[in-house]
Amino acid sequence: MDLHSAQANKDFFREDISEYVAQLQLHMALQARNLVPTLTQARDSREQLLQQTQANIEKLVSRQVI
Repeated sequence: MDLHSAQANKDFFREDISEYVAQLQLHMALQARNLVPTLTQARDSREQLLQQTQANIEKLVSRQVI
């Protein structure tokens, strides 16, 4: 196996892993939507804090670089 072939295999493997991670993140995000209550008008400051924290975490996770 020459150097070019080894690099191509490494790039292909990295692409496969990236695709798998992206699909897994999507699946987990969709699952999480089913596990947390839908965002409605917050009744109190505690519920408002929970909703804001959830939104902030989702933003951070969605912006992570693989």
